[in-house]
Amino acid sequence: MLTLNVGPMALGVTHVLLFGSLLAATLVGWLIGRRHGCNPEGQLFRMLMLGLLVARLAFVLAYAEFYRDAPWRALDIRDGGFIAWPGVLAGLALGGWYLWRQVGLRRPLGVAMSVGVALWLAGNLMLHALEQGTRLPDLQVQDMRGNPVNLRDYAGQPLVVNLWATWCPPCRREMPVLMQAQQRETGITILFVNQGESAALVSEYLAAQQLSLDHLLLDEQVKLGQLVGSRALPTTLFYDAEGRQIGSHLGELSHASLERALARLRGE
Repeated sequence: MLTLNVGPMALGVTHVLLFGSLLAATLVGWLIGRRHGCNPEGQLFRMLMLGLLVARLAFVLAYAEFYRDAPWRALDIRDGGFIAWPGVLAGLALGGWYLWRQVGLRRPLGVAMSVGVALWLAGNLMLHALEQGTRLPDLQVQDMRGNPVNLRDYAGQPLVVNLWATWCPPCRREMPVLMQAQQRETGITILFVNQGESAALVSEYLAAQQLSLDHLLLDEQVKLGQLVGSRALPTTLFYDAEGRQIGSHLGELSHASLERALARLRGE
């Protein structure tokens, strides 16, 4: 499962886990702190903000070549470009400084930090285990000529499966990024699986945008999103040569965030 559905909204499970862990930590800190007349809520929030900032900075520095020509794109966090562990260490370091300087907060903040980090780690380990057990769906779709195609026919080499639609703005923005990768990555197959639209509409859109794509498939019944547990577009899934899912990405891909995922597929 990649998203949680709340009414018409589809929330990424990783985002829900992060802010759920913060909420649990804040509640625990408040319950313990009220006995001592203190509340570590502000400290916990600042730890999270520092952690996110450092995680983003670590990602930008690691993939600096992709931001060299347009450095302002480093501020666009819609690509989900974060490296978690530098952020976790930075947040814990700030928490340690608070524990050292503010004696009255030591118990509520220390317990709250432990609860939040433990929930976040346990949740991520569980998600990772579930993801590793997920296989390429056995789903029949159609190519642009109307011929039936099974997704598992593409197993045998690393595979990227992009779920998209012409009406989806972030799908439209990331399409040139994926097109360039498709032309460049000879050892990785990239599938573009359109969700719920006709071949005529897709062809018209591609011609208008001057996009040249291979491996265009049509999922007119929108079954793939249901099978992989995502109602969000775009959704991009990454499979190894044996058809095991090794990663996923909700939302728009940038050159940097796509390169990070492709490097894992290459085994780098």
